[in-house]
Amino acid sequence: MRFLSRTLATATAAAIAAVALATVPALAGTGMPTPWQMNLQGAATPVSDYIHWFHDWLNIIIFAVTLFVLALLIYVIFRFNEKANPVPSKTTHNALLEVCWTVVPVLILVVIAIPSFRLLKLQLEVPKSDLTLKVTGNQWRWSYSYPQEAGGFGFDSIMLNEQQRAEAIASHKIAAAEAPRLLAVDNEAVVPVGKIVRVQVTSSDVIHKFTVPSFGIKIDAIPGRLNETWFQAEREGIYYGQCSFICGQDHAFMPIAIRVVSPERYAAWLNEAKQKFASAEDAGNKLAAATR
Repeated sequence: MRFLSRTLATATAAAIAAVALATVPALAGTGMPTPWQMNLQGAATPVSDYIHWFHDWLNIIIFAVTLFVLALLIYVIFRFNEKANPVPSKTTHNALLEVCWTVVPVLILVVIAIPSFRLLKLQLEVPKSDLTLKVTGNQWRWSYSYPQEAGGFGFDSIMLNEQQRAEAIASHKIAAAEAPRLLAVDNEAVVPVGKIVRVQVTSSDVIHKFTVPSFGIKIDAIPGRLNETWFQAEREGIYYGQCSFICGQDHAFMPIAIRVVSPERYAAWLNEAKQKFASAEDAGNKLAAATR
C-alpha cells in the first residue's frame, strides 16, 4: 500500500504541475513563436482569448480523466492480482457499472461540446466591421487589398531573404526583435488597434491557409471562393503567421505579417500607402518588374 500511496502522490503532483503549465500565459513574444515555447502564442483578440481559455479548461478535464483512469488501473493491479485475489470472480456483468461507463463519457463530451459550439459561433459570425482586408494567396506570397479605403489599393507581401532582412535591420526599417528569420516581409498589412477587421480570403492558384495564431485565425484560401473571418486586435504590435496548408515548393516561405497600430498611425500609413500602392494592378506590375 505504501507503493500505491507513493505512486498516486507522484501522479497527482505531475498532473497538478501539468495543469499549472497549461494555464500560465504563453511563452511567446508579440505574435511570434519563441525558442522552447511550450504553449500557445500570446492572445491578442477576443477569439484568441476564448481559444486560450478553452485550451486550458480542456487540459484540466483531460488531466482529471487521465488521473482517474490511472488510479483505477493501479487499484485493479493491487486489488485483483493473484496474490490478493486467489479465487477469481465469475461476475459476467454489472448493470450499474455499464450504465456509468456509458453515461459519464457522454456527459463529459456534452460539457466539452457546449463551449466548442460557442467558439465556432464566435469565429464564424462576423460582426459589423470597421475595416475590410482582402487577402489573396499566391504561389508563394500573400496579396493584401483595402477595398474600402480611398477607392481601394493593394500590394504584395513577400518574405525577406537573409540579405534583405539584414539590410532592413541595418537601415532601421524594422527592429531586429520584430524581424524573425523566415517571417519578416517587405510589406506588412497594417490595421488599427481596437477596430473590427473583416478578413476576406481567397486564392489565385491552389489552396492555401491563412493562419495567424495570436489572432485565432485559421481559414482556407480557395480559388474561386471567398471565405470570411474577423479579428479585433487589442494591443499594438506586429503579429506573424504562415500558410498552414502545403501548397507547393515554397510553401514554407509564405509568412504573414500584420502590424497593429494606433488610429493616428494608421491614418498616416494610409496616406503613405495610397501613394506607394496606387492600385493592386500597379503593385503587380512592380512585382513583375522586380522579378525579371
